[in-house]
Amino acid sequence: MEVTIRKAVAKDAVSIWEIRNASIRAQCAGYYSDKDVAIWTDGVPTERFVQSVVDKWHVAVVARAIVGTGVIDCLTGHIDGVFVSPDLMGHGIGTAMMRHLQEIAARCGLENLSLDSTLNAAAFYRKCGFTGERISQYHSPRGISLACIPMVKRVDSAGYSETH
Repeated sequence: MEVTIRKAVAKDAVSIWEIRNASIRAQCAGYYSDKDVAIWTDGVPTERFVQSVVDKWHVAVVARAIVGTGVIDCLTGHIDGVFVSPDLMGHGIGTAMMRHLQEIAARCGLENLSLDSTLNAAAFYRKCGFTGERISQYHSPRGISLACIPMVKRVDSAGYSETH
């Protein structure tokens, strides 16, 4: 499967939103309450979300369809929004996105990366070289608090390293 990663544009916002919600519903069940998942995935993309897509998001594309997403803030080194279509999880799309975001981090001159992992995704991020064990709380703008694991990683000179 050939994966291409590109900068997102405004017209990608709906696809990004749908992948985000499908991924959360498929992977976070059992780790978070049904009520929290429903609140987390409710609604439609706002203008603020669309602007965020234009400013910071990247998309993974397979056969001209968006199948994965990710965000990196080049000022802070914070990674967010790494989601993959549930039917394509486990095919290297998330890993390809993480590699892409970390290469951007290296080009931006960042030395450290951070992210707040959902409980279900921590093992994936550890395979990508991130460390972190402590459970904290993410305070969503939707008014819910979600358990998360703050994780960090140093950016190597190549921008990416994967731990096996």
